[in-house]
Amino acid sequence: MSSVLVARTGRLQQRYEGHFRLVAGCIPYRQKADTESHSGNLIDRLEVLMISSPNRDDLVFPKGGWENDETAAQAACREAWEEAGVRGIISETYLDSWIFRSKSRQNSCSPEGTCKGYIFALNVTEELPCWPEQASHKRRWVQVREAFKLCRYEWMREALRKFIQQRMTVQTMPPALELPEPKNPSFNDTVMLVGMRVACSTSSW
Repeated sequence: MSSVLVARTGRLQQRYEGHFRLVAGCIPYRQKADTESHSGNLIDRLEVLMISSPNRDDLVFPKGGWENDETAAQAACREAWEEAGVRGIISETYLDSWIFRSKSRQNSCSPEGTCKGYIFALNVTEELPCWPEQASHKRRWVQVREAFKLCRYEWMREALRKFIQQRMTVQTMPPALELPEPKNPSFNDTVMLVGMRVACSTSSW
């Protein structure tokens, strides 16, 4: 008998910081070898994994509630497994943290429904054939340049820029690298960069 894959549900263990619901997520990525790419530019060799949502054409990165019995990195890894069916090596520090509204509270002026998200980079080492939320989220590998166009929110594009900067610190890059300019965010898409630089512990599965 095959085992049943079940995602965590409910918010009994959900972490909060004041009015903020704390969430954790990641940018899953893989890097093509030099022989697979005609360009020596790292940005042309990087691919990120994005997931779909029902009745939407744009894409997002795996993320979800950070719970009391796990670190932010562990929560990000769990969400990557539940929503995208991947496992890998999580970055030791998060890319940054962002303040944004949950999708159900986009048009609200109330502080209720506001999230503070910690986003990591996840070097994918395993893609699973089945995952808990497979019926709701389809996964898709895209080049980084395309990912900028597909992101649902501006804060996700900012996370992509942070991700590329992180990769640049560990690999040699060509001197000129042009990244898409940020859009002027709307009220519902306002990005509030929190700017925290606290090292998080590495987790493994």
